Amino acid sequence: MVEFKIVLSDPKNGQSHKVDVSGGAAAFLMGKHVGDEVDATSLGIAGYRIKITGASDRNGTPAKQNLPFAGRRKLLLSGGVGFHPVMDGERRRKPVRGNEIMADFVQINAKVTTYGEKGLEELFPKAAPAEKAA
Repeated sequence: MVEFKIVLSDPKNGQSHKVDVSGGAAAFLMGKHVGDEVDATSLGIAGYRIKITGASDRNGTPAKQNLPFAGRRKLLLSGGVGFHPVMDGERRRKPVRGNEIMADFVQINAKVTTYGEKGLEELFPKAAPAEKAA
């Protein structure tokens, strides 16, 4: 069974919320691409539309939006997602994933583009901080 953790960012107030999806909701995201805008009703967020902004697999390998394949490759990068150079002109061969959402992904990053009737704070209440044991 496929499970994803969706980090849903709210551009209005700058907060993010974690949504755990599995089963049919996770299967709905399979085959989508980074940059796609999807209806979030199947994720349990009625009336909302979200845009997939990124993803990463269990090793932390990021997905790049401009790579039209489904697997993992090592590419020579000079900057951007997956590599941040320290010196001018520095390039390095780094592993990156294609933009298609697959079962190998663990985390999917998304942002809200269209809001529903209920606020995200109502749908995802903050958990109370745990008390420290003495």
